Amino acid sequence: MGRVALIADTSFYVGPHIARLLAGRGHDLVVAAPEDGLVEELVAMGATVEVFPDRVRLADPDAAAALVQAGLDRFGHVDAAVAFTGRVVTGSFLSSTADDLDAAVRGCVVEPYHFLRSVVPHMVEREQGQVLVFTSAAGSKPTPNAPLYSSARAAANMMVRNVAAEVAPTGVQVNAIGTNFMDFPEFRRASGADDPDVRARIESAVPLRRLGTMEECAAFSMPFIDGTSTFTTGQIVNYAGGWV
Repeated sequence: MGRVALIADTSFYVGPHIARLLAGRGHDLVVAAPEDGLVEELVAMGATVEVFPDRVRLADPDAAAALVQAGLDRFGHVDAAVAFTGRVVTGSFLSSTADDLDAAVRGCVVEPYHFLRSVVPHMVEREQGQVLVFTSAAGSKPTPNAPLYSSARAAANMMVRNVAAEVAPTGVQVNAIGTNFMDFPEFRRASGADDPDVRARIESAVPLRRLGTMEECAAFSMPFIDGTSTFTTGQIVNYAGGWV
């Protein structure tokens, strides 16, 4: 019985790149909202693919559960699951509103909660599985101009650690990668990095002096989901060019 990986969004960010790498490593896949041409590419690589056509709003518990159930209905099991969560909320604390706080918590805490709540029980029942949640390195230290976002990300990171500790005796791994300074549209929009001058200033704040790419981030994530390393859990690994 081959390994099956579920990717909660393959329309953007690192999702398509992770799907390609897992297909290349012999995984069958459950993919949500795949970008154009991705499914055909994965099938050509030898993967059997279950397509969940809609973008999954992970803040909706029914949506998260439906995605997991689609994988179970097709393959009978899920060995690895990946989710990209979060809502970037910027601005100072003194200028913030309750609506800002609600948006940050809903995107950064509620989303991973429902994803974990949907996928972890199945893995616990099988006494094996790997779950990877993408959060943010901003959850590891105070972040100027993003205090609510940073705080909500810190809560998500602690939730990952707590879930990991609870289910570790069953053999299930739960980890998080906290990214920052990644070269993708939402980060560039939120930071203004589409302006070359602004991008140069941002990159000067990164010890490695550049933004990270989706391809290298996908490669970094593999040991947490591809079944080759099963002795790490409860870790929040920052992927931010040395920023933290």
